[in-house]
Amino acid sequence: MHVWQDLPEATAALADGTAPADGDVGNGAVVTIGNFDGVHRGHQAVLGRVVQLARADGRAAIAVTFDPHPAQVHRPDEAPELLTGLEDRLDLLARTGLDGALVLPYTLDLAALTPEEFVSRYLVEGLRARTVVVGHDVRFGKGNSGSLATMVELGGTHGFEVVAVDDVGECRPHPGGLPRWSSSAARALLAEGDVAGAADVLGRPHRVRGVVVHGDARGRELGFPTANLGAVQGMVPADGVYAGRLRRPELAAREPRHPDRVLPAAVSIGTNPTFDGVERRVEAYVLDRDDLDLYGEQVVVELVERLRPTVRFESVGALVEQMHVDVDQARALLRG
Repeated sequence: MHVWQDLPEATAALADGTAPADGDVGNGAVVTIGNFDGVHRGHQAVLGRVVQLARADGRAAIAVTFDPHPAQVHRPDEAPELLTGLEDRLDLLARTGLDGALVLPYTLDLAALTPEEFVSRYLVEGLRARTVVVGHDVRFGKGNSGSLATMVELGGTHGFEVVAVDDVGECRPHPGGLPRWSSSAARALLAEGDVAGAADVLGRPHRVRGVVVHGDARGRELGFPTANLGAVQGMVPADGVYAGRLRRPELAAREPRHPDRVLPAAVSIGTNPTFDGVERRVEAYVLDRDDLDLYGEQVVVELVERLRPTVRFESVGALVEQMHVDVDQARALLRG
C-alpha cells in the first residue's frame, strides 16, 4: 500500500501512474474517509467494500485518514486515548487490501473547510473519486456539518456515487451497552482489562508498540527477565498480568522465517506496587527465554487474555511464587 503524507504527493503519484499497482487510476478511485482508530471490524467492513468495488471496476482503492486525531486538536483535554499509533494504523489499513492511504495533517485550517470545499479539493480534484464509501454516521467538514445526506448531494454535483455501509457487529454482552463494533467500545473494554472482548471488536488481539529500554533489571534478578517498552504507542489496558505475544517486526522484515519473530509472553502492566513503584510500565517476559537481547529494538506486544489484576504482595517470595503461576497459565493459554 502506498502512503502519501499530503495531497500533492498523492495527486502526483496518481497522475503519473506510479501508484497504485492494482487499480487503473485513469478510471478514477474508490475512496473512503475516516480516523480509523484501531481499524476495528466495523472499519474493516467499510474498507472491504472499498476494495471490493475498486477491484470490480478496475479502480484504485484509497482511504483518507487524519493525523493527529481531530479530538486532539479541538479538545486536547478530553481527547480519547488512541487505540493505535499511526504506524500500526497504516499497517492494519494495508492488510485490508487498499492500494493507497492519504494521511492528512489535521489542522484548524483543514477543520475550517466547508463540506463542499473538503470534498471538492480532496476527493474530487485530488483523488478523482468516482465512488465514495462511508458509514451512515459519517461527519465531515466545518463543525462536522457534513452528513451522509450532504455527501449524496455533493456526489450528484460532482459526479461520484455514494455507497453507505450499514453499522455492523454486536459486542458481547456488557453492562455498559456497547451495541456495535466501534473504537469507543474497544476503549471501554480495554479500560476494564477485557482484552478478549476488545479483540472481538477489533478482529484481532489488541497491540501496543515501543522500543525496548533498560528498566530496573528487577525481573532478571527474580528469574523473569522482561522487555520494558518505552514511549508506548497504542492504548495501554488496565493494570494487570496478561498472556500475550511479543512480535519483532524488524527481525521479521529481515528474516521472514526466523523462529524468534513471534514469541509467547507473559505481560505485566502497572507500577510494580510490591516495590513501591510509581511509573506505569509495560513489561513482557518471553516464556522460558533468558537469552534474548532486545534493547533498542522496536517490538509489538499483543495482549490475548487477562490473567489477573495487579496486586501488592506482602513479600518478594510471594510475588515470585505468583509469577510462576502466571507463567504457567500464560503458557497453557497460548498453547491452547
